[in-house]
Amino acid sequence: MSVPGASNTVLEAVVPYSRMSMIQLLGKIPTQICSQQTSEEMALLAYNRALKLSSPGSPVLGVGFTGSLASTRPKLGDHRLHLSTRTSDRLWVSTVILSKGLRTREQEDKVSSHLLLKAVANACKVPATFVSELTESEVSDESEKQFSEDQELDQLINGQICFKVYPFFNDTHNSKAERKIILSGSFNPLHDGHLKLLEVASSICGDGYPCFEISAVNADKPPLTISQIKDRVKQFENVGKTVIISNQPYFYKKAELFPGSAFVIGADTAARLINPKYYDGDYRKMLEILVGCKRTGCTFLVGGRNVDGVFKVLEDFDIPEELKDLFISIPVEKFRMDISSTEIRKSRGK
Repeated sequence: MSVPGASNTVLEAVVPYSRMSMIQLLGKIPTQICSQQTSEEMALLAYNRALKLSSPGSPVLGVGFTGSLASTRPKLGDHRLHLSTRTSDRLWVSTVILSKGLRTREQEDKVSSHLLLKAVANACKVPATFVSELTESEVSDESEKQFSEDQELDQLINGQICFKVYPFFNDTHNSKAERKIILSGSFNPLHDGHLKLLEVASSICGDGYPCFEISAVNADKPPLTISQIKDRVKQFENVGKTVIISNQPYFYKKAELFPGSAFVIGADTAARLINPKYYDGDYRKMLEILVGCKRTGCTFLVGGRNVDGVFKVLEDFDIPEELKDLFISIPVEKFRMDISSTEIRKSRGK
């Protein structure tokens, strides 16, 4: 991080040093803090966090490190370190047992740091000149797992990874934009109305990365199968548009996944978002959840849509005062297309 331009690659570093800090990071009490399993869990958490913090399609890396090094008192167990790196399709782990009494704490820290940097370089496929400071008896015990696309999607459906990006959109101007402009839906099928709506929303937002998003997990239906996901993804590849597959069906959860994003929705969805009926009839609960969305830096761009047979726009709804700046209207003169995936499926006899 002392190198100029480090912010182009480093997203975040967290040092869960105390036991309570580690418990809060992992969300559970680990069997053993200094272990291969803990380093793997840290790397997976870091990978998911990196996905949330990066621009869509940027390759991201999560790194986990835990060590038991020389201390003020002699240690009964080994002086050791466990390292893990996680990318979308690869998990790499390494355990090194250091010779006791050979080095000072500062020297053990230096050896650990160099091994950590080497692991990061390897994961990024960056050639690194590295002179090992380990002795012949201190061999690194390494293992690696490669994941296929099907395995990645299976991990997503099971909640291990929070989303997977298919970056088919190759506009270099917007490719580094941190803010995502997201149109969520099932896209069964994708149609011109979806494409036009995201295009108009992107022009309103200005700087941002336009992408579609499908949740593999549905609130009241079984999850999509891997083959269903792949079929829907193919539609976006055909039109050169980025799509994200997530495992969160609810917008307040999507807001946590994609902080600072602009979500593009229809007036029918806006009507549901501000209806206490969908929050167990509790108005205060609705306010609390939507104010939480606002705190993530998210906004909702609302396009006109048929609601119960009547074309409605944002201005037709009574938005609570506390939420008015959460919703932005897409002018009807910029977008109106009365077309739905349901109607297309019916016309195709599906």
